[in-house]
Amino acid sequence: MFRLLVALPLILWSQGAAALSCLPHDVAATYHEAAESDDRYMIVLGEMQFDERLLPKTDLANQMDTPPDTRIPARLKGQALTRGGFLHPYDEEIVLNAQCFGPWCAGAVSGMRYLAFINLDRDTPEVTVTPCGGFAFGEPTPEMEKQVLQCRNGGTCEPKLTR
Repeated sequence: MFRLLVALPLILWSQGAAALSCLPHDVAATYHEAAESDDRYMIVLGEMQFDERLLPKTDLANQMDTPPDTRIPARLKGQALTRGGFLHPYDEEIVLNAQCFGPWCAGAVSGMRYLAFINLDRDTPEVTVTPCGGFAFGEPTPEMEKQVLQCRNGGTCEPKLTR
């Protein structure tokens, strides 16, 4: 996985003006990615607050100067996922890692409700967003909430498309 993340910006950069092609952002696929990782994750449904001015912006004339990771201090307040649902209060300082793949950068909106997969194995708990989605779903639907609970409890957890 690490090699892919290192190679992907180089591949995308070499493609010039080619468009970024992403599979649909899928809760079950993201759940599997987190579960199969060596890192520990917590899933939280809540509102994320951060300074949007700190989000990365691509300078198309100097694309190689766009950093692959932009770590932004944030706060996530909501409910953590338990076997019974989103029941455990969560209100913590986190880091929002907004990644760029060549000229394509992740976006996020402060004050929006997110279904966030928080990586607990960082110095500060971290949520990573990418141009293809990453580990956060803005304005999650009730179906997304039901899907992640089903995955958590060992029920049907089939991604719509495999990554």
